Amino acid sequence: MEHAVEQPRVLLVEDEAKIAEFVLAGLREFHFDVTHCEDGESGLETFLTGAFDVVVLDVMLPKRNGFEVLQRIRQTHTEVGVLMLTAKSELADRLQGFELGADDYLPKPFYVEELIARIKALLHRRAPEAENRMAQGSLVLHLAERSVQWDGLTAILSQREFSLLSYLMRAPGHIYSRQQILKHVWGLDFDPETNVVDVCVGRIKRKLMRGHGHQEFPIESVRGVGYRLKTEVLK
Repeated sequence: MEHAVEQPRVLLVEDEAKIAEFVLAGLREFHFDVTHCEDGESGLETFLTGAFDVVVLDVMLPKRNGFEVLQRIRQTHTEVGVLMLTAKSELADRLQGFELGADDYLPKPFYVEELIARIKALLHRRAPEAENRMAQGSLVLHLAERSVQWDGLTAILSQREFSLLSYLMRAPGHIYSRQQILKHVWGLDFDPETNVVDVCVGRIKRKLMRGHGHQEFPIESVRGVGYRLKTEVLK
């Protein structure tokens, strides 16, 4: 099944209701797929369980501040663009954000048109890297060739195998259910009788482990739940 081009996915983490309201309205008007969280804890959890192209992250948040959330994001995901919103204009705060991996800063108050322009710039800036290569430790996907490198071995993947592996690589350590994988890779609703996910993982394993029986397979089956990419073997 062929999929239409997806809307850019934006995670907005902002606790001020009025700001969140006008940002959500503006982004949706420009056809962004936006998810909103009101505190740092739920924002981080949502990021780790989803797949986002850009994170718009306020600095002053309840439960976890924006710097803490940013640091955790960069520990698990180096590709996503992160734009910080802040009511503070001090250089020290901006430098701290950049040191932790922020891509851009926008001080409050701001025009939503400028925010949209900056998000588009982030998407454009990240696109060449995302189009060519995706890596988690020593596990590397080459998008143009649809190939994977692992432990010195290179293998060509089918479209489904490639989509499944890249999906797991978006959030190493996160357990994706078979239902989530079916929906994302095959565009199917959950069918308890199908084993296509397990078969596809098996094909990936045969390709990655060919001649490398001593090396641990980076995808783990979580019984009764689904699959995850094992962070402990991504060296």
